[in-house]
Amino acid sequence: MMISTRGRYALRVMIDLAENSKGEYIPMKSVAERQNISLKYLERILPALVKNGFIEGVQGKSGGYRLTRQPQQYRVGDILRITEGDLAPVSCLECGAHTCDMAESCRTRPVWDRLYTAINETLDGITIADLMRNQ
Repeated sequence: MMISTRGRYALRVMIDLAENSKGEYIPMKSVAERQNISLKYLERILPALVKNGFIEGVQGKSGGYRLTRQPQQYRVGDILRITEGDLAPVSCLECGAHTCDMAESCRTRPVWDRLYTAINETLDGITIADLMRNQ
């Protein structure tokens, strides 16, 4: 499993909004400049975060984006699932995956199950607030 720039940038945007908004809307141009991320690229990431209720946006002169909850209420795993999809290390563990003919006798399945559990437990155990403290 490899986390793409989409997932990494989404985390950076969430941290930036948490650290800089103080309740007001932050222009995405400001976030893009601070994070050294293309504004065009951010415009492709933000709709998924808005659609899932993680941030809210307002158009216009004093518009921008802000978090909808407190930083400690955002788990890294949830943000990555929005931007990356399922975090399964192998396709047979993905949500809704077709059951493999070898599922019952697969000798490697326990390894992938343990890895999948470790990935989810680790990423769900870290919040945006935790990342803010890691300066």
